[in-house]
Amino acid sequence: MAALTPDIAAARRLVVKIGSALLVGPDGLRDDWLRGLCADVADWRRRGADVVLVSSGSIALGRRVLALPAGTLTLEQSQAAAAVGQIRLARAYEEMLAPHGVTTAQVLVTLEDTENRRRYLNSRATMETLLGLGVVPIVNENDTVATDEIRFGDNDRLAAAIAVTCGADQLALLSDVDGLYTANPKTDPDARHLPVIDRLTPEIEAMGGDPVSGLSKGGMKTKLMAARTAIGGGCAMAIAEGSVLRPLSAVAGGAQVTWFLPESDPRAARKRWIAAMKPRGEVVIDAGAAAALAAGRSLLPAGVTGIAGVFHRGDPVTIRGPQGAALAQGLTRYDSTEAQQIAGRRSDEIGAILGHDRRSALVHRDDMAVGR
Repeated sequence: MAALTPDIAAARRLVVKIGSALLVGPDGLRDDWLRGLCADVADWRRRGADVVLVSSGSIALGRRVLALPAGTLTLEQSQAAAAVGQIRLARAYEEMLAPHGVTTAQVLVTLEDTENRRRYLNSRATMETLLGLGVVPIVNENDTVATDEIRFGDNDRLAAAIAVTCGADQLALLSDVDGLYTANPKTDPDARHLPVIDRLTPEIEAMGGDPVSGLSKGGMKTKLMAARTAIGGGCAMAIAEGSVLRPLSAVAGGAQVTWFLPESDPRAARKRWIAAMKPRGEVVIDAGAAAALAAGRSLLPAGVTGIAGVFHRGDPVTIRGPQGAALAQGLTRYDSTEAQQIAGRRSDEIGAILGHDRRSALVHRDDMAVGR
């Protein structure tokens, strides 16, 4: 079993979730801890890994600045605290990573951004661009506008959704626990630590408990929900105790954690997800475009000979060859009206035809499952 354990030091794209209890203490931001985390992030960047941070802490910081009372906040109080705390949180990351030559970006999302296909594509494109430019995105739920109906409710699940969105191969949840146990180790002396979970069974999910921190919204139950999302998207996930000053280095050095093993790699999982969707329309292509798809390339408008059906940007469409055979299914980057207008035209003509520049591909290869 140990041989199957992922190596966090070898992660190609790593998402790290930071819990409020690690980042914010009774006196405010834990500067020394954040400085150590940022040193780790810089090390991973130097190794060539992409890093995304999903950081809690904005409400905890903001409520202290606003002197809000202890206990549960109203939705309006939480939104106000987030507005005040978020700017401080983003500035802290920027100041801690800048000495390492690392550029940061703030990305605020809501649940709708991952559930709506159009907004999902926008979020994915933005994240890909930032990571391609060597930027470390600092992601948080947009608590200033999120309501109870549309919020994630905890950053464990948000981190898993972000990991799947950006195609991460590893996700590390840094919190105040060092992994999953068969029972609560604080109350049961016979509780056993589980180092590797290769299958998320109902028995494993039943081991989830309630939050143990006054600052954290999530507990083991939300971490197991995050694990289901992550591993289903091809991403390995670790639950790690993160209070040490170099938490990622500690995990790489063999600290006790629980790893959840993915069902496949991120690319294969994404392709399966796309292939399983119900198509909203069809795109017919010529022989040259069919050969390009078979070679792993994107579908450009120039190779399109016909459009059928009514679809919107982000909808799944079937891609058919010149003889009518279904060759692939993908998420279109244009709606059906726009697709008809640019069919058969070169990518550099799109701006003049539509009156705005967008992306050159009608269906990008990353959003396509070939050989359905």
